[in-house]
Amino acid sequence: MKTPYDPRHIRRQKAIKNLFRWSFRSDQKIKNELAKKILVNSKKINEIIVQSAPDWPIEQINRVDLAILRLAIYELVIVKKEPPKVIIDEAVELAKRYGSEKSSSFVNGVLGTVLKKVEKKEKDKKTVSRKKSK
Repeated sequence: MKTPYDPRHIRRQKAIKNLFRWSFRSDQKIKNELAKKILVNSKKINEIIVQSAPDWPIEQINRVDLAILRLAIYELVIVKKEPPKVIIDEAVELAKRYGSEKSSSFVNGVLGTVLKKVEKKEKDKKTVSRKKSK
């Protein structure tokens, strides 16, 4: 996060606020485009959260933390536009601002696990493609 006025930061803040609101009322219509895209992919994102935080059932994760994780995992795994370190840093900053005292370390830990799995998967793909090309 460079500044609190960065348009990407503001876009992310609005998305997590919408996701947080949705977590209480899933029948509510979401107007935020980023939040809509995240919700479309929520099954895959939730599976990643469950795999990356096995000690925390998804129903027990703080709703703010869950909204932040959903946003960051969407950006890390599906969009893949920003560098992973930037996505994680932004998520940690959002957790510090909106979450509890332990939110930032929880979010950082889960996303670190997600990143390791993503990097391993990409490395495995490269290995397989090299073997096929030989």
